Amino acid sequence: MRQRVIVCPLISNAGAYLLCRMPKDRGVFPGTWALSGGGMEPGERIEEALRREIAEELGPKLEISSITPWTFRDDTRTKTYPDGSTEEIYMIYLIFDVEAANRDVEINDEFDDLAWVKPEDLGAYELNEATRLTFAHKGLL
Repeated sequence: MRQRVIVCPLISNAGAYLLCRMPKDRGVFPGTWALSGGGMEPGERIEEALRREIAEELGPKLEISSITPWTFRDDTRTKTYPDGSTEEIYMIYLIFDVEAANRDVEINDEFDDLAWVKPEDLGAYELNEATRLTFAHKGLL
């Protein structure tokens, strides 16, 4: 089984958190709302990977004012690829509190929608299991 280290930003701005919806046909959690983030590349340092993932997935105009390591966890997930193939992966999640200075987000093709959500409204979204767990550990669900 392949192992991946995933950097995961819990991005907030003015009291709301950024959620991104996964396409229904691929990913680890198809069709559900998630946090952005992704796997570290060989030779990358942790913050470099986090900033790269934010820029790739959310565009270059999102300004990050602070990054603070928050927690980590692990689990095993099955990922579905665009061609329909699947792979079981052992994932180590490094989760960061990230404050954004603006909300200028341009999602890439890894997501099909985005929302800035206040904590009291998180329950109205179909959060994937990992995102739900993250918000619960944060005391927001």
